[in-house]
Amino acid sequence: MIHLRIRFIILCSCLLFWLNTGDVSANSIIATVGTDVTLRCKYDAVYYSTLPFCWGRGNIPNSGCANEVLKSDGTQVLSKVSERYALTGNLGLGEAFLTIRQVQESDSGIYGCRIDIPGWFNDQKHEFTLTVKPGRPFPIKVETREVRERTVTVRWTPPFDGGRPIRAYKVDLKYKYASWDTAKRTDVARAHLNQVTLVDLRPTKTYNLRMFAVNSVGMSEASNVLIFTTKEAAPEGPPINVKLQALSSDSIKVTWKPPGVELRNGVLRSYIVSYREYDLEAQQFKNWQQFSVTATSEEESAVLTNLKPSTQYNVHVQAKTNAGLGPVSTALFCTTLDEVKETTAATTLLSTAASTKLMQYTSLTNPVFQSHTPPAGTVSTSTVWEQSTLHSTSLKTVPPDPPVIVLKEVTDNTISLSWTPGFEGDSPITGFYLEYKAANASWDYTEAIIDFSSNETEVTIIEMYPSTYNIRMFATNSVGTSKPSNVLNITIEEKGQQNSSSTMSTITEASVFAENRGGAHTTGIIVPVVLVVLIGAIMIGWQLRRIKHRGGSLNMWLTNRAVYDKGSEPLQEL
Repeated sequence: MIHLRIRFIILCSCLLFWLNTGDVSANSIIATVGTDVTLRCKYDAVYYSTLPFCWGRGNIPNSGCANEVLKSDGTQVLSKVSERYALTGNLGLGEAFLTIRQVQESDSGIYGCRIDIPGWFNDQKHEFTLTVKPGRPFPIKVETREVRERTVTVRWTPPFDGGRPIRAYKVDLKYKYASWDTAKRTDVARAHLNQVTLVDLRPTKTYNLRMFAVNSVGMSEASNVLIFTTKEAAPEGPPINVKLQALSSDSIKVTWKPPGVELRNGVLRSYIVSYREYDLEAQQFKNWQQFSVTATSEEESAVLTNLKPSTQYNVHVQAKTNAGLGPVSTALFCTTLDEVKETTAATTLLSTAASTKLMQYTSLTNPVFQSHTPPAGTVSTSTVWEQSTLHSTSLKTVPPDPPVIVLKEVTDNTISLSWTPGFEGDSPITGFYLEYKAANASWDYTEAIIDFSSNETEVTIIEMYPSTYNIRMFATNSVGTSKPSNVLNITIEEKGQQNSSSTMSTITEASVFAENRGGAHTTGIIVPVVLVVLIGAIMIGWQLRRIKHRGGSLNMWLTNRAVYDKGSEPLQEL
């Protein structure tokens, strides 16, 4: 009898445990950090009508929900511990769905849903095991900050990191109509950056750019694609196939073709034709004269008129875009034909109350031209007179001192720089600009100029092509521009070789001046040099006098229409 009672008690206990535990369904869900996850708990609302329910973290207890995160009466939310928890199902259909926004690894664990069904020991229970794993970073939103002739500066906001810190960024750059397979990829190893400048681009070219973020899990999806076109630049190449033909005793025809397409750097607007007369008596060239010819076709021509008979002229041509003048063509020489009929021309100079001066074109820097319509088939030159006025004397003002630029790091083809401003002069510094060129090029042909505000003191540059480059900076204020800073020599090597090497040198104008205490030594060098030059001049004058007395002529200085100096080397520019 006792044994029967014991068995009955054990059977009742098991029944009570089963009734308390109920039928609990279990599900496993794996999610990635930063995504939204929905846990689906459902009951028959058609049969029961709407019922209250709750959600908690941990195993479902005998009653209610452990560590309750959300509670509902079946029609609305009564309470929740965070805005990240939301009901997203149709409550009228019994969909008690719990959605967790932007899950983190800390959200991993067991979640329980209890539907409060009327009656004893018949609540509906569902358990979910949620595992949240770190993922790749989210895609970047990148935007263009500044586009110039050979550079582009882009910036971005760091995206969600996927649960693991972002280690680096990758930048893809390609021509607009090329495949992404041909894109040049650059790694930006400094993950704290949100802006980079790409250099060595081609003027007037359209590019596509996209970016990626990288963490320990992997690489993000591609960012939005930027489409940008670099600005025009001055032509890189001179006009080609330049030819001269003497038409008469006072005219020479010049023909040429435009620079190569890849060297034009924009739309050619005009050409500057420069010429100068060789003075046989003075044995030197006179000042340059020049005029403009509108660019119209793939083969251009112009006629120089009002020239002197039997006189040699030096001619070269430059192409021009809206951004400026390109390099000069190879200087050519041509002699006008002998005079057939002597003609004279009188020139009358008009005096005015103000003094006037003749503008002589002795340099090709910022030339000024007078617009005029030439006769058909010819382009004639004219003398330009400029009214001279008195200028009042102003007080001397001081521009800022140059900044001191320092190389912080060279990683692959990424260059990191910083600078320290100098004395601001008579006005606060308003900005800085950086000049960037190949080491073997002149500063006159700077590849890139990058502007910075007055509160910026560092920059990261991505160099697309391995080589050696020079970088210098200037400071500006309302008074003017500083002298150039020290110059950085930076070498970018091919990937796969040793780490990029970089050397820094300081070049300032002060370095070319000797100290005062070295004045005596300098004088000791200059005096002998001056004596040697004077003796050489006397010997040359004596030789010229001997040639004249022997009935010779100075034509010995002209051979094959080229002017020769000592050593028989042709002079391209005198």
